[in-house]
Amino acid sequence: MTRNRAFIMIFLGASLWGIIGLFVNELYEYGFSPIQVVALRVTSAMVMLFSYILVSNRKLLKIKPADSRYFFGTGVISIALFNWCLFSAIEATSMSIAFVLLYTAPVFVTIFSRMFFKEAWTGRKLIALFTTFIGCTFVIGLLPELQASLSLAGLLFGLGSGLFYALYSIFGKVVLKKYPSLTVTLYTFVFATFAVVPFSRLWNNASILTDIRVWLLVLGLGLLSTVLPFLLYTKGLEHVESSRASIVATIEPVVATLVGYFVYAEVMTVYQYAGVVLVLLSVIIVQEAKKKPAQYKEKSAS
Repeated sequence: MTRNRAFIMIFLGASLWGIIGLFVNELYEYGFSPIQVVALRVTSAMVMLFSYILVSNRKLLKIKPADSRYFFGTGVISIALFNWCLFSAIEATSMSIAFVLLYTAPVFVTIFSRMFFKEAWTGRKLIALFTTFIGCTFVIGLLPELQASLSLAGLLFGLGSGLFYALYSIFGKVVLKKYPSLTVTLYTFVFATFAVVPFSRLWNNASILTDIRVWLLVLGLGLLSTVLPFLLYTKGLEHVESSRASIVATIEPVVATLVGYFVYAEVMTVYQYAGVVLVLLSVIIVQEAKKKPAQYKEKSAS
């Protein structure tokens, strides 16, 4: 595979993550709550990934029971809470702003890496932290008029999605040393499913689940915005440096913003668009600062 084709695969994968709001918002229209949409996403992804591995390589299904604690971290503490916060942010604010706040994750990763793995601070990292902070203040409307236009709930859910998304790389750094990425992703969704479904009360919407259009939305959510982009992104990473791939992946919030504008008529101010640029710039600064190959697990379950 050529590098150009690999970059195209990464671009397509990240773009598919960016259209997730199309399925989430439609499911909201049917009356599903954020946690129910999370349940539908992780369950459908689990079933599809399990089926794929069952056909392609059953050896990937084997894990040691003692390692379940790692998958509790990736599946429950990270993915389940990350999805709930992201979908709640989309409901409380807009798709555009929710995805911009999600992209504070690299900053949280930088902070956690310093705390847990003693990774050194660098000038680039400090600049990225400052750039993200200023960018977020523009996005939420705090600057330049010192009067926030975003609700507190929307802000907290958005930052929460970035926080829990970042934790995936912390837990994943350990477990990816023991298992292939497909195994980690599958069991991440297995644990997320068992954690979320019992509290989702999906059975209260049993009548809605008889609608074929709902199942098409769930299929799109699980396949187009979860499993397929993961496979495309991972395949592309086999031929491209992880740091460069992460930069290409910043197309995700851009796509989400475009979908919000053209599909849902979401409009942001000039300052909010400036904030989007600053947040994306901070991601690029952090990624360019890495001299060694980065862990691509950060996107393996987004």
